[in-house]
Amino acid sequence: MGAPRDRDAVITRRSARAILIDDDGRLVLFKRTKPGQEPYWSTVGGGVDATDASVEAALHRELAEELGAEATAATPAVFLHSFDGGDGGLTVQHYFVARLTGLDLSKRHGPEFEDPSRGAYDPVRVPLSGDCEQLAKLDLRPPSLKQFILSNRDALLVMVRE
Repeated sequence: MGAPRDRDAVITRRSARAILIDDDGRLVLFKRTKPGQEPYWSTVGGGVDATDASVEAALHRELAEELGAEATAATPAVFLHSFDGGDGGLTVQHYFVARLTGLDLSKRHGPEFEDPSRGAYDPVRVPLSGDCEQLAKLDLRPPSLKQFILSNRDALLVMVRE
């Protein structure tokens, strides 16, 4: 657990991220490959823009941009991850649980797909049922999210079926 933050800290950046689960109970992630670095895995999502009506609206925009995806059952802020944003403020990542309802990779767009120097964003699906050995072995970032998912996988699967 990190050091206590100043009560006057200001949130300078927010992002919306998805704990995205498909109809087969698999977690949809990105395998991130950056030049000169070991691959790691992350959830779909990104920054909240000034034009987004809400953090949840940003989530749906990011799903469309990064996966050409649609999702339902978005349960807000089941998990928060915050850190020093390097700009004197706090960055807060809001994680939603959502059920994947459509995916068309040909509709992906945005700077991460237009600039090859940013590396690759390869979608992967990882089972959440059973022993979760595959998920346990991944370098899913942040590590606290991986622990949250592993500890709550049964509840997450139920949430997207409701």
